Amino acid sequence: MHRLRLTALCGTALTVLGVAFPAHAEEEQPADAIIVTGARAASGAMTKTDTPALQTPQPVTIVTDELFTQQGALSVSDTLRYVSGVQTNPYGRDSRIDGVKVRGVNAQQFRDGMRDVFSFYATIPADPYNFSAVQLVRGPASVLFGQGSIGGLFNLVSKAPQFETGGEVSVRYGSFDRKEVLADLTGPLSDTLAARIAARVRDADTQTDFVKDDRVMIAPSLTWRPSAQTDVTLLGLYQEDDGGSTAQFLPLVGTILPNPNGKLRNDLFIGKPGWDRYDGRLLQGTGMISHRFNDAVKISLKARYIDSDVDYRTHYPNSYANPLNPYVLPGQVDANGVAVPDPAMRIIGNYRQTSRARMEIFSTDNNLQWNFNTGSQIEHVLLAGVDFSRSRVRKVDTFGEEYIDIYNIDYNALQDFGGGVGPNPYLSDDTVQKQLGFYLQDQIRFADRVSVVLGARRDKVTTDSFGVRALNESATTFRAGIIADVAKGVSPFFSFTQSFDPIIGTTVDRTVFKPQRGRQFEAGVKLHPTDWAILTVTGYHITQTNTPVDVVIPAPTANDPNAFTRGQRQVGESTSKGIEVEGNATFPGGLQIVANFSYNDAAVSKSTYAYEIGKQMENVPKYNASLWASRPFDLSDELRLLLGGGARYSGANKSYSESAFPNGLRTPSYTLVDALAELRWREHWTFSVNATNLLDKRFYSACLARGDCFMGEERQVFGTVSYRF
Repeated sequence: MHRLRLTALCGTALTVLGVAFPAHAEEEQPADAIIVTGARAASGAMTKTDTPALQTPQPVTIVTDELFTQQGALSVSDTLRYVSGVQTNPYGRDSRIDGVKVRGVNAQQFRDGMRDVFSFYATIPADPYNFSAVQLVRGPASVLFGQGSIGGLFNLVSKAPQFETGGEVSVRYGSFDRKEVLADLTGPLSDTLAARIAARVRDADTQTDFVKDDRVMIAPSLTWRPSAQTDVTLLGLYQEDDGGSTAQFLPLVGTILPNPNGKLRNDLFIGKPGWDRYDGRLLQGTGMISHRFNDAVKISLKARYIDSDVDYRTHYPNSYANPLNPYVLPGQVDANGVAVPDPAMRIIGNYRQTSRARMEIFSTDNNLQWNFNTGSQIEHVLLAGVDFSRSRVRKVDTFGEEYIDIYNIDYNALQDFGGGVGPNPYLSDDTVQKQLGFYLQDQIRFADRVSVVLGARRDKVTTDSFGVRALNESATTFRAGIIADVAKGVSPFFSFTQSFDPIIGTTVDRTVFKPQRGRQFEAGVKLHPTDWAILTVTGYHITQTNTPVDVVIPAPTANDPNAFTRGQRQVGESTSKGIEVEGNATFPGGLQIVANFSYNDAAVSKSTYAYEIGKQMENVPKYNASLWASRPFDLSDELRLLLGGGARYSGANKSYSESAFPNGLRTPSYTLVDALAELRWREHWTFSVNATNLLDKRFYSACLARGDCFMGEERQVFGTVSYRF
């Protein structure tokens, strides 16, 4: 039934696109169309040059801020919910990080072409209101971006100052007592200087009891344009988040598996109210210089400094020592030293962990672009560059355990240490990583019909852990691709890419992570019968080595024979292969349709653990699909109505463990519905109502064989009043 529903959803969307194209083949694109995948836009995310996406031999997706705002995005991961091959919020709505998987692999986050996040739980999530677009790159992309995810990366494009006065001020109220004020103002200060400021102030609760989601974000920027050839832009950011963790790691028994006491509430909080928190402060400063010497030569210089502090305090239940029955009698063990089960299945160990993290990053990316011809029909865009990054992450942790009746928690009994972090803090991480890379790329255009991309990169990476050199690696990666206009509106393409990703941190047994390496073969076709419609069909095969996977291993002590260690280890090799279909069009009259389908077979192919081989990667559904449609209606000369709606389908996924779930633990599929209604009056005033998960579907995003489940996003409804000028 699920597969039938999936097929019907995608088939309907593609039928709409396929039938409608010829009927309007000679029509011009509507003036108010929203370009979604950038059919005619520059594909800077893929090439670092102003190359149209239709000349790029890989799928390119660009989601504008106008579109992801209409779709109700509240986080950066939400902006990619309607993109093929992408799984957003794979562990439910997580207030600590932006979760995005591309082709089954966690995607790296970049901002303005430079990597933005270097370690988990050492920074706070980016704010989507600070960006004009989100660009998605699928597959390995190390040739231009250095260390990057095997599956892909997404690049956040910061809002930049404009030399025309404009902006908006908005107020918002919604579910979970969400109260927000937003402002985005820009304009010239002189003939050569423009400024912009984007800001958000938020006071909000979340779908998890006692967890706040408060934020203050201020992003000022300046652009100096002394001539038509030169731009100097400075971007600043101050962001402070005061909240907690919406992920409570609830046990399998009581969520997806039965417990005689019933199901645990989706909004259940198991920590100490007021003590558990995820508070962070983020400072960023970015400088970008672009200068065109003449029509052929252009130089681009970028640099950024990031300073991040996070105070993370959390509780989570010990469902890992025995995933099939984690309920125990406190302090009681049998003759073999194994904890005695609680016959009432209510009492569970409650771990307490704190982490104070500091992350400092300096990064820079500099390149020279040279356009030249080697004949009347052969055009070149040669790009040569060097980038460098230095990151340092320090974490001080504490750890302890208490016991709770998870069905009737006595919050007053949990310790808060007078507001402190608890006894025996220790330095858990002190890692310094440096990366220096040199890259070269040549884009060749033959007779304005065939485009070839060739690239190579050399990286040098060192990692020091606790002052000791732990990693000293070099790597060379290559890229090659071709796309051709074989007929009007038909552009087949083929590409080969490689990736090199040195991971910061250590495995569960405290050895330093080995760098991930990957390669991808990809082939497909871009169908673009008009300027306002494009359909991309892609097939890919990715091989990656040293893939990190989550594990829990026993670590008994004299005081706790059931103690464990949770972390990651690396498997020898995994493969990801699949098909993606992405179509979007804006028809005359303003009807916009975005339709996506993806199939991804991601499995471990080599491992020292035999039970893993051939199994689908954890929390990676094979099928995903989505459909979004919107249309404006003129109610009068001064009043316009925009209606929109969409559906998102995520297939079932499995998680395996050798002892508890050798045949896999299945997390069911789910389909969510979103909606939008927006009234615009006199082009200045706008009132909109967004609803995500409109039908309030209750579901689990992921249930893992190690022992825990993650709640899916609940319904969110919010109204926004904006004044634009």
